[in-house]
Amino acid sequence: MSDAMRGASVRDLERLREIEVAAGVRFLDAGMPEIAADEPPSVEELDAYRTGGRCLVVGEPALAYVIWDLVDGAAHIEQVSVHPDGARRGLGRAMIDRVQADTGLALTLTTFRDVAWNAPYYARIGFRTLDPAEVTPGLAAIRAHEAALGLDRWPRVCMRRPIPDLH
Repeated sequence: MSDAMRGASVRDLERLREIEVAAGVRFLDAGMPEIAADEPPSVEELDAYRTGGRCLVVGEPALAYVIWDLVDGAAHIEQVSVHPDGARRGLGRAMIDRVQADTGLALTLTTFRDVAWNAPYYARIGFRTLDPAEVTPGLAAIRAHEAALGLDRWPRVCMRRPIPDLH
């Protein structure tokens, strides 16, 4: 087995769904069974990210994946998931760092504020919670969609990681 990072292939797509389900089990311990039971992205959705060059995986077979969109001039992390077999090895951070390096853009995401491996984790790797006045129209639309799906049963936030200052 290899931990090499690579673009996703068609043969990875079902595995990415399996990763999402396995990673979601942690939400049971957080008292969020509805999130744990959430359906993973469809093969068609994942394939759209793959064909758009916006899906990275780690491992063969895949242990982790990240998908992203371009939202208001930033690379928006739509999902990053690590299978429990690959947890605590820095795979999620490595993929996030790679998205930023490859795009050269600031990163954004939406996440649960009070779940240890969500907002507190992202803060440790350089993301900052946005004040309401800083939320861009695209992020506001994403949050409205999340609210319509019922995700606001638990506090959520928008976060941003700036482009690193290399000077």
